[in-house]
Amino acid sequence: MIELYGLNSKQMALADIMWGISSKEGVDAFIQTLPTAEQRECKTIIQMMLLAFADEIIDTQDANRVIDRFRI
Repeated sequence: MIELYGLNSKQMALADIMWGISSKEGVDAFIQTLPTAEQRECKTIIQMMLLAFADEIIDTQDANRVIDRFRI
């Protein structure tokens, strides 16, 4: 399960709605019903979801080993 941090209550509500829609087409249709500012917010939230998902599936052990060498 992905987690998004720093969303306000309106953004969290939009994220919950989009998360509950079963298809990309459905999400796109939902976004089209919104005012332009909220459409932009939804697109930003989708990007945040994609990045959070990528963070969960990418093996970062090699990167962590490199970072650990530079920790004080």
